[in-house]
Amino acid sequence: MTAYDYRESGLVFPPSFLIGSATASYQIEGATQEDGRGPSIWDTFSRTPGKVVNGDTGDIADDHYHRMDEDLDLMKRLGLEAYRFSIAWPRVQPTGSGAANEKGLAFYSRLVDGLLERGIRPIATLYHWDLPQGLEDAGGWPARDTANRFADYAAIAGAALGDRVHTWTTLNEPWCSAYLGYGSGGHAPGRTNGAHALAAVHHLNLAHGLGLQALRSVVAKDDAEYSVTLNFHVLRPGTEDPAGSADAMRRIDALANRAFTSPMLKGQYDYDLLADTAGVTDWQFVQSGDLDVIKQPIDFLGVNYYSTATVRTWDGAAPRQSADGHKPSSGTAWPGSEQVEFLQQEGPYTAMGWNIAPEGLEELLVHLSTEFPSTPLVITENGAAFDDEVVDGAVHDPKRVDYLSRHFVAAHRAIARGVDLRGYMVWSLLDNFEWGYGFSKRFGIVHVDYDTLVRTPKDSAHWVTTLVREKRIP
Repeated sequence: MTAYDYRESGLVFPPSFLIGSATASYQIEGATQEDGRGPSIWDTFSRTPGKVVNGDTGDIADDHYHRMDEDLDLMKRLGLEAYRFSIAWPRVQPTGSGAANEKGLAFYSRLVDGLLERGIRPIATLYHWDLPQGLEDAGGWPARDTANRFADYAAIAGAALGDRVHTWTTLNEPWCSAYLGYGSGGHAPGRTNGAHALAAVHHLNLAHGLGLQALRSVVAKDDAEYSVTLNFHVLRPGTEDPAGSADAMRRIDALANRAFTSPMLKGQYDYDLLADTAGVTDWQFVQSGDLDVIKQPIDFLGVNYYSTATVRTWDGAAPRQSADGHKPSSGTAWPGSEQVEFLQQEGPYTAMGWNIAPEGLEELLVHLSTEFPSTPLVITENGAAFDDEVVDGAVHDPKRVDYLSRHFVAAHRAIARGVDLRGYMVWSLLDNFEWGYGFSKRFGIVHVDYDTLVRTPKDSAHWVTTLVREKRIP
């Protein structure tokens, strides 16, 4: 526990501070084989025995595809000011290239119109991990052409929805796509090759730049905003002498954070990242002019934060610890830095086993504001999984309410310290398919009964409603 525990009510946010919630297509939509949608890597991965807890898949998920109007009305009742959703690439381009699937585009057009009719700002993410399987078969993110195909897809989505979508986000958490998908094997497509993971890093960065160029060439809305969302690792030293963990912290910062912020916001890959990974790859996939393409202007940087990480350099004297907060897998998410240990952190924890550390959010926001002072910030994901139950028609989730309250306090403290923080999207609107954990973890502020698909707002949802209405922490 820090000296300040971040429990403080009555703090007031500026009227312009945007408060909403977020979801992702594969986690909620279902209808994976309807209206021309093609298979994604997550369809393939989740149907592979042993990859997902209980063999769960997103085939039905929350059935949002058929319950859109119900969910839109729910958002309206909760008073959300914004809704961050993702577009399923294989619903728009079933194989990842070629002509658009008009039925897929029509679904998202109805979603955007429904949000606007209810006074909710649409924030559209182009890529939240559901790569069309056809593109994975052709090489996936380690292949350069995937970035070009992403630009084509961005142009299709931008042309169809760009007259109405307020905010476009190119990628969600490319760290997960690259390192968990191609390095550790814990996420789709389940590869375990460090060189492939680092090539994926670059081609995701390149896709971001090409995607922004494509969007800006077709979007009709003059005041549309453009962004990218990154998940940041806030690091703690794992030794009593912080200097003893300095190299481990530097290495993980380079792989997890600066591998994306430096090319996207500075137009460079940092020397230490290249040096640390020289034994894994020679980075020859970076071509002349790529960094100029990647460094595109953005209107804000999306910040996803859940917990901190404690690291130190492994001395080889005992079995190496690997408590990095992700589902155990056969490969490594840290190519070139396998000698780094991730230590178990002090609790309390969420149901994911992640430590609850609101001070880490404040620290992160202040650091990013200092490092990139001209780039506004938005918290695009923050939330917690707990074991929730419906009792007499209600879901009492005091731990989640406390979690959200303390993290909103952290956000308020960052604003008071001069951070240009413009909004906060709570993860997640609905309980949903939690990737490798299937339906065993519940992040939603709205409970979903997976047998009946009945939605029940939790106490945390009512807490958010009060926060939005009053712009004051209850």
